[in-house]
This record gives sequence, C-alpha cells and structure tokens, in this order.
Amino acid sequence: MITLKSPHEIEAMRRAGRITSAARALAGAMIRPGVTTKEIDQAVYEFITAQGAVPSFLNYNGFPASVCASVNDEVIHGIPGKRVLREGDIVSIDVGAYTGGYHGDCCATFPCGAVSEEARTLIEVTRQSFFEGIRYAVKGYRLGDISAAIQAYVEGHGCSVVREYVGHGIGTKMHEAPEVPNYGVAGRGPRLLPGMTLAIEPMVNAGGAAIRVLADGWTVKTQDGALAAHYENTICITEGEPEILTALDASYEEFGWKL
Repeated sequence: MITLKSPHEIEAMRRAGRITSAARALAGAMIRPGVTTKEIDQAVYEFITAQGAVPSFLNYNGFPASVCASVNDEVIHGIPGKRVLREGDIVSIDVGAYTGGYHGDCCATFPCGAVSEEARTLIEVTRQSFFEGIRYAVKGYRLGDISAAIQAYVEGHGCSVVREYVGHGIGTKMHEAPEVPNYGVAGRGPRLLPGMTLAIEPMVNAGGAAIRVLADGWTVKTQDGALAAHYENTICITEGEPEILTALDASYEEFGWKL
C-alpha cells in the first residue's frame, strides 16, 4: 500500500534528506586517487552518527557498511574495503540516513581525477535522466510517465537501463511501495498524489543492460564489463512541482563538518 505523508512527516523527511545529501557531498569530496573506499565509508559513518542519525544501509539485510561504493563496471551495492581509487575511476556513492523515524536516500557517481569522455558522458546522462523523469513527478501523472521518460532519455543517448533493480517508495521504511522502474510505458501505473515520497534512481550502463551479481551476494556488475553510473534523490509529490528532499545544495560544512 502506498502511504501519503503528512506535512509533519515530510518535514521530518527533509531533515533526514538533508543529512543524507550532505553525506553524499562529503563522500564526493573525498574521491581522489589514493583514497580507499573504506576510508570514505568510515567518514560517512562518523558524519551521519555525529548528527544523531543512523546510517540506513549499515546492517540492512546484512549489508556491512554505511555506503555502497561501486567503482567503474560495478552498478550498485559495492562493499567498501581496501580498494584504492585510481585516476580515471568513476565511483557511485549511495547513502541513506535515518533520523526522527524517517529515511533519506540518495546517490551520485563521481569522477576520480581526470576521466574518459565516455565516463563523463555516462555520468551526465545518468544524472540528467533523473531530471527528465521528475518532470512528470507531478500530481495527476502516473508512475509510468516517470519511468518512460527516464528510459527514453537514457536509450536516446545510446546507453542501457538496468531492469532488475528499481527505485522505490520511502518513509518510515527504506523500501516502501511503490516500485519505481527506470523503464516502462507512459500512462500506466498508480496515479501520483501529493504526499507520495519516492526514491527515484536511474541505474545506467554504457554498454548492454545485462548484469551479474558477485559471489559476495551484494556487488552488481555489468555483464559486458562496460562502465555503469547511478543517480538518485528522494522526492515528494506536491500540489505543484516535485520537491527534492535530499537537497542538492546540502553541504557537510553547514553541519560544522570539515574534511
């Protein structure tokens, strides 16, 4: 069942979302050659807990870290560890924070130093596909309108949409109804209503759409070894334009945090 959030609940989600988005910004600022994904994970953990929040991902269904750090051909759910980032890598940082009874969830793919033109284009196409989708995250449209817009933009730029993993509703639980695919048919699915809160997250491959899951049970890679990117924000359907609850201008520095 899709739950519509009250103004009080949405305000709580703004708080969670701002911490989450600032954590994403912190991780992004740390991405440079020589840094390990574990160092990024530890910094995000310390930042989120310092705000009195809890990392949403840590121990979620057994996931062992506070962020998913997915490098190059890793699509999602990369487990932070000893891997040292190198010049030319691209790194998807997915993070969530839980506070006041509500979750925030967001992701972005960051370049590590100078990257290839293919990598830079993939990052931009993935990010822009989110914004193409939320043009339809408006009262009266249907969920499939968001999905179809994302798919059309991604495939129109020669990339592929991952099918096996999708966006989702979000609130008191990290994953709520409805599922939000990044592909679909316009005019289908639930009608969008004010108070719906959704995590919309295009997962895009530079090559084919096929994926595989590694033996760790978490890390998802492209089947053909092509690069992958991921971009996500938590949004709210309103009476007008959609509100991005994982605010794009959020900064770890506003919380008094320094690298």
